Amino acid sequence: MSGDAVLVVGAGPAGLIAAETLAKAGRRVVVADGSPQPARKFLLAGRGGLNLTHSEPLDAFLDRYGFARPRLEAAIRAFPPEALREWAASLGEPTFVGSSGRVFPKSFRSTPLLRAWLRRLADLGVEFRPRHRWLGFAEGGALFATPDGERVIAAGAIVLALGGASWPRLGGDGTWVEIFARAGIEVAPLKPANVGVKVEWSPVFRERFAGQPLKAIRWSFGDAVTRAEAVVSREGLEGGAIYALGAALRPVLETQGEAELSLDLKPDVSVETLARALPRPPKISVSNFLRKAAKLSPIAIGLLREAGPIPDGAEALAARIKSCPIRLSGVGSLARAISSAGGVSWEEIDEHFGLKKLPGVFVAGEMIDWEAPTGGYLLQAGFATGVAAATGVLTSA
Repeated sequence: MSGDAVLVVGAGPAGLIAAETLAKAGRRVVVADGSPQPARKFLLAGRGGLNLTHSEPLDAFLDRYGFARPRLEAAIRAFPPEALREWAASLGEPTFVGSSGRVFPKSFRSTPLLRAWLRRLADLGVEFRPRHRWLGFAEGGALFATPDGERVIAAGAIVLALGGASWPRLGGDGTWVEIFARAGIEVAPLKPANVGVKVEWSPVFRERFAGQPLKAIRWSFGDAVTRAEAVVSREGLEGGAIYALGAALRPVLETQGEAELSLDLKPDVSVETLARALPRPPKISVSNFLRKAAKLSPIAIGLLREAGPIPDGAEALAARIKSCPIRLSGVGSLARAISSAGGVSWEEIDEHFGLKKLPGVFVAGEMIDWEAPTGGYLLQAGFATGVAAATGVLTSA
């Protein structure tokens, strides 16, 4: 490639932190993005409180990335949650740890952080090219579709941070997959991650409980277990518990068309203790009995009913409460997902996040083949791989 600039394609967190890292090292940086404004998905993520990262011990943190942990570990250790928190504070947005261990800016929003970040990038001389949709590689740089027609931006190196394919209206539509295929670069299919699952609720349950939270439940699917919260939707279930189990659930739902979750509705009470509390007194309705004897909420009683007839006998009823089956019938669409799984195969990427087949081209963020649940893990890996890709550019210079 030619030119002295480093071209960053994609203005999400991974691309912007790569641009900052490069500019601080004295490199001239051009950031091109198809959207009219940078970091649109980052702004959306901050509407309900910007969850930047998580405070749990780093070893447990790294386990959240599953199969991709060995590939991501060096990048995250080089730019860990503490570094991300320090970076936010340097922009005037100190962070705090919530009751769940998640880390948020004290303003709880993404807008002030992004504004300060863009001011810093401008001060560093980073040039932005909005409404530049990447069309592929070109001699000495990359080809873009712009409002004024196609144009090539020359570059000495390129960092691609093109995102996945979730929330396509915000720019991450996955069209880069076809470009990579033409270049002979293997890409694992993009699939929905951190997305709801479908349940064929009864009309009564749907009308009564849609939109209500499910708390204090232990969710399990095979060896995957979580005590995160979820929300009943009209189509099924959404929320942290479902997202945490998503990597285990998705392949089963894809291949078999259905899967069964097991819900422990009283996770802090043993089945034996529960059974002793359940001898049913006469002349009382099932709902009142479960509410008084088992101290179950109306929504938990509703889940028991969705699983089938309420068992007779204390032992059988206690067993059902401790392992209430919920049949899933599918997974939500990629366009509705918070993030996407799949992406550029790790076999195509060297230890510096460079593409082996395309010297001078580096990749970062969600477009690489990894996934993680919500809770700060998505943004942390996006930032860390952006720093790693930029460091790769500097190392190879």
